[in-house]
Amino acid sequence: MSDDADKESKTEAPTEKKLQDAAEKGNDPVSREAPLFASLLALLACTGLLVKPAAQNMLTAMQKMLDSLGEQRLSGGADAQMLLADVGGKIGVALAPILLVIMSFGLASHFAQSLPKFITSRIAPDFKRISIAAGISRMLSVKGLVQFGKQVLQLSIVGFALTLVLQSQQGRIVDLIFSRAVAIPDELLSLMFRLTASIAAASSLIVVGDIVWTRMQWLRELRMSKQEIKDEAKQADGDPMVKARLRSIALDRARKRMMAQVPRATMVIANPTHYAIAIRYVREEGGAPVVVAKGQDLIALKIREIAEKSGVPVLEQKLLARSMYDLVEVDQVIPPEFYRAVAELIHFLSRKNPGLLPAR
Repeated sequence: MSDDADKESKTEAPTEKKLQDAAEKGNDPVSREAPLFASLLALLACTGLLVKPAAQNMLTAMQKMLDSLGEQRLSGGADAQMLLADVGGKIGVALAPILLVIMSFGLASHFAQSLPKFITSRIAPDFKRISIAAGISRMLSVKGLVQFGKQVLQLSIVGFALTLVLQSQQGRIVDLIFSRAVAIPDELLSLMFRLTASIAAASSLIVVGDIVWTRMQWLRELRMSKQEIKDEAKQADGDPMVKARLRSIALDRARKRMMAQVPRATMVIANPTHYAIAIRYVREEGGAPVVVAKGQDLIALKIREIAEKSGVPVLEQKLLARSMYDLVEVDQVIPPEFYRAVAELIHFLSRKNPGLLPAR
């Protein structure tokens, strides 16, 4: 029941990370029919291009060997082994291009679906793979039944194609009985080419369907539940609660550092309870006035409280405080549009208390 419920909950398409993780583990959508189809194409190419030259090379080599039999020494087993090695080498040279073409087509079809990877987990011993019960379960599963159906369908289509070709070539096959021996190899090669082409054509439909079904089944097996997608997003971006907590800690530290600068301010411009901006200006330091702290509501009240305890003048300028709050930044000089208004306040304070402006 739990497995069924778990499968039913996986209704979402896999994410890119899920697909990448599956590919890294060697879980790629690989069609079993594609390498077989590639081998058929290779055999078709070899039949049309390489078999006849290879056969001629073998016949030439055999003819030379037969012509030189009188010159061969066969005094013992060693001589016979050398002769067989020579014959085998010539046959191997003749067949090597055909074998290389077939292997190349097979490897290319596999690499086109999945690049080669070295995955230790795939070669590690797993006794579940040799379990009879697990094997029967796989055979009777939907995937196993589909594989069986594909094999039956493939045999049926290939058999039907072969029947059609043989029926169409029935007259030529009968004529071979009355043909000259020299013409028989070419006729057989032509018949083999037609049979291979018909099998390849019939198999192409099965291969295309198998590739599509394999990919759909692969995506179905990798489907995720909504909770898995949420957990993956948390792992990628970080837990929102943890991030919020870290932001809160960072803001608290920044606020404490800002509050520690309030006693060094020259004045605080306030909108009685809503806004407060602490500004420092010391003629000896040069430059324009610098904002050392700013705040709204409770933070504004805290700035005023610290300023009053430290003897920093608090000037209530409602319009100026409100207009400055959105435009000034902590640890930066005030914008030029506020130079005149702030200069008037500094001039007012210097006249009221001439000893206020030197560095604290």
